[in-house]
Amino acid sequence: MKLTLGPILGHWQPEQWRDFYAQVADEVDVDRVVLGEVVCSKRLPFIEDHIGPAMERLARGGKEVVLAALALVTLPRERNLCADVAAATDGLVEVNDPTMLHYLAKGRAFTVGPLVNVYNEGTLAHLARRGAATVCLPPELPLTSIAALARAGMAEIEVWGFGRVPLAISGRCYHARIHGLHKDSCQFVCGEDPDGLKVETLDHENFLAVNGVQTLSFTAACALTEVDALKAAGVARLRLSPQRVNMVPVARLFRARINGATAAAESVSQLQALVPDMPLANGFMAGKFGAERLPL
Repeated sequence: MKLTLGPILGHWQPEQWRDFYAQVADEVDVDRVVLGEVVCSKRLPFIEDHIGPAMERLARGGKEVVLAALALVTLPRERNLCADVAAATDGLVEVNDPTMLHYLAKGRAFTVGPLVNVYNEGTLAHLARRGAATVCLPPELPLTSIAALARAGMAEIEVWGFGRVPLAISGRCYHARIHGLHKDSCQFVCGEDPDGLKVETLDHENFLAVNGVQTLSFTAACALTEVDALKAAGVARLRLSPQRVNMVPVARLFRARINGATAAAESVSQLQALVPDMPLANGFMAGKFGAERLPL
């Protein structure tokens, strides 16, 4: 089983973004890195000049690099961005909206991100015929569904292993509205909350997190306890989603668990210490409420 580092979902400052991928190239033990702007096209200019150098440095660091395309493509300029992504690399592109398929030549291999709803063998077969080499399944799928899709053998299956779960994406910007702003004049206030802004219920219980136009879980999904079952099911990769924590020990914990060097309980305890403000959860994997943390 291999490790993939997914794209940064939050709006990080350009220097933070650049320095993060420099560290990933040199220190983070993952096999594949997906990078690019996925959530909001307005954020792209902040990191655009850093993407090419980051791709080159990651490749020198021995990582396979995948360039991510935008989710929820709605505007002509966003369609143009899809064309730009397709032309920017001869390597793999991650599709996060079916619109991107229009800009990829038939027969060209690509990967599919977790924002595309791949819930059954029919959808998986269609994407595989179109060229999908790896499909990262939506994080809400239970282990039984994951195993069925992995057994189908149509494409390499990847599963969400760590990080706040992307639940929905909208045409409206929640961050802007919270600050009394409009989406078109948002002042990029989402940058104040690089891991998402906590949302509470009326009873002041932690509920969700918002990331610009995106809704995330408040808890961080953690598949450390399911590694053995996922390997047995034929899952090829686990995806780690970047958070504003030190991802070096996070990746090290997952690598050790995959290699059978640590026990599940010990790994989970160590991971929780690394992300004290994000309770770990694995309810989706068990077919329960996503925010649940099931007993070890």
